[in-house]
Amino acid sequence: MTSKKIRYSNSSTVFYFDGKFSSIKTLCRKATTTIITDEHVFAAHQEKFRGWNVIILKPGEEFKVQATADAVIEQLIALEAGRDHTLVGVGGGVVTDLTGYIASVYLRGIRFGFVPTTILGLVDASIGGKNGIDVNGYKNLVGTINQPAFILHDLSFLNSLPEKDWRNGFAEVIKHAAIKDAAMFRSLEKNELSFYRDDHKALAALISRNAMIKIRVVQEDEFERGDRKLLNFGHTIGHAIETQYELLHGEAISIGMICAAHISEKETGFAETARLAALLEKYALPAYASFNPEKVFSILKMDKKRKSSSVNYVLLNAIGNSKWQALPLTAIRKFLFSTKKW
Repeated sequence: MTSKKIRYSNSSTVFYFDGKFSSIKTLCRKATTTIITDEHVFAAHQEKFRGWNVIILKPGEEFKVQATADAVIEQLIALEAGRDHTLVGVGGGVVTDLTGYIASVYLRGIRFGFVPTTILGLVDASIGGKNGIDVNGYKNLVGTINQPAFILHDLSFLNSLPEKDWRNGFAEVIKHAAIKDAAMFRSLEKNELSFYRDDHKALAALISRNAMIKIRVVQEDEFERGDRKLLNFGHTIGHAIETQYELLHGEAISIGMICAAHISEKETGFAETARLAALLEKYALPAYASFNPEKVFSILKMDKKRKSSSVNYVLLNAIGNSKWQALPLTAIRKFLFSTKKW
């Protein structure tokens, strides 16, 4: 296990790469720690949780809402959890988002950490301090920016991960490569999903490389006033699709990336949309899909990145080179309605 302390503006997070869950006992006192996980993770790894106080949530994005947060807070009150308490989110993005949100508002803030158990969580969702809940179908509409005390990686949790969740996470890996790392993009083109599933060393290196991409971006722009916006590549239309259709986050973001690539063709002269689509499809992710543009646009209008009549939109100049700029909502609407299939 290797560790790296990352300093942010008002706090720091210690990352423990390629570690073991058993190390959690050195990071937290059992008597003042509550682990939050979901039914799937608990059922698959029950032995790891023996001896810890555990709150088990229903799995799925539909439970990333205020009612779930309220239920957890009621349990913390029943436990008489004080300011010296630590919450540890062990799970995917839904669990870590909820854990960080609850820890940020309970008693106006208590210590928390994450043990991400999915590819998506390891490379993206657990990093950066964004914690939140969905409201009325709008993703992450309410939340905080508050950094965890630690993030512990234990790749053995991935042994129980369904195939679809591997694909789901690799959408964010491909996103990082597309916006920031052309060399990693080429490596992904050379290999395939089964290679990383079978080679622990290669997978650990890929995960830490992706984590460091996001860490560096967040360090430079913790509160998303500048280039942290680049991490939203594919998410503007992607989130709008995700809330309307039964898609995994990675599937929706994949479609969103291709939409952004086509918009980039017009705005920046980007000429590698087919290459991006081919890589997504190689990792069994959708590049194109049919959707109702009116339904999608109605959600997109409430995107968190919207300012007045425009949205801060992430575009590609080339693979590994990206930018963000304000695009009028009218232009995005015209794009959505100008095509028959995406």
